[in-house]
Amino acid sequence: MKFVFAPDSFKGTLSSEQQIALLKQAAEEIFPGAETVGVPIADGGEGTIRAVYGTAGGRLKCCQVTDPLGETIEAEYLILDDDSVLIEMAQASGITLIPYKSGNAGKTTSYGTGELIKDALKNGYQNITVSIGGSATNDGGAGMLAALGVKFYDRNGKSFIPVGETLQEIERIDSSNLMSEVKKTSFCVMCDVTNPLLGSRGATYVFGPQKGADEKQLERLETGMRHYAALIEKICGYEVSKCSGAGAAGGMGAALLAFCNARLQSGIRTILKMVDFEAIIADADLILTGEGRIDGQSACGKVLDGIGFYAKKQNLPVLALAGSMGEGAETVYACGIDSIMTTQNRPMELEEALEQAEDLYRDAAKRMFRILRAGIAVKK
Repeated sequence: MKFVFAPDSFKGTLSSEQQIALLKQAAEEIFPGAETVGVPIADGGEGTIRAVYGTAGGRLKCCQVTDPLGETIEAEYLILDDDSVLIEMAQASGITLIPYKSGNAGKTTSYGTGELIKDALKNGYQNITVSIGGSATNDGGAGMLAALGVKFYDRNGKSFIPVGETLQEIERIDSSNLMSEVKKTSFCVMCDVTNPLLGSRGATYVFGPQKGADEKQLERLETGMRHYAALIEKICGYEVSKCSGAGAAGGMGAALLAFCNARLQSGIRTILKMVDFEAIIADADLILTGEGRIDGQSACGKVLDGIGFYAKKQNLPVLALAGSMGEGAETVYACGIDSIMTTQNRPMELEEALEQAEDLYRDAAKRMFRILRAGIAVKK
């Protein structure tokens, strides 16, 4: 009997690695001697580099970069081979790097992510994958572009680095000093959202509130983003603002499409390919995955959708262990997930569930394996 454990993190409580350890303990108790393989999983946001590094290996490169509010921090990217690197936007421009504060959405910069890309380009890497989940920014990727040499000028001809609230002050964009290495490099963007750059489904109105934008600020940010979009579309020659995924990471998707000729790919499927997940599950009997909350969004290019895709190819059963279930959770069954179990074993407040996350997870894992053992007995 071989079990493959590939859960996403329960944000703020249990990491993917912690869950794998608990699952291995439970499996050993209920199925003594069973083979278990753990595959840490992330969906393109915080923890993506560590998840890939833990399974596929590589070499970590540390850099000093600018955080979302302009402070100097250390971040790292993953060197996969002589020509390829993985850059995680959350390392330099992530929402977890700064405290949540009203107004932050208009003040944060993606400059640090540009610094990571710049370092990789200077070191000769020509295949760059950028995971853009978990960002703190709404600057349209302007900060990232500035780090790569693009110049932004206001109406007085003064150069500046725009943030979300100053996008409308851009009078002219000069891309003539964009690093020459960009054109020689293949950019892949790990992106699990399909939002356009503008409008009710765009970067500002959908993701701005999560980053501290209030209703009044949203209007200003959207006005600035529309102005910015018109300027970059003159340079790239097409309506990048309408492209699927252009609104990802506060418009970082649009900047990478317009200036780096990037291609957008599913984050989870890209990660699973990087760690050679198909080979890992080739001789497995069962896959166990999960995430903090399973709902209708879980079937839209997220972890469960990616795991189920590979499982269906090999006709493998998949169980999901989650902190909770929300509206539309049943849609994951069509993705290749066979059943869902939640960790809560009685009515409780969220605070209690978070405080007891490890004990609840351990108990649920044991219950799940007991049910599995009973099912095997019935089959016999």
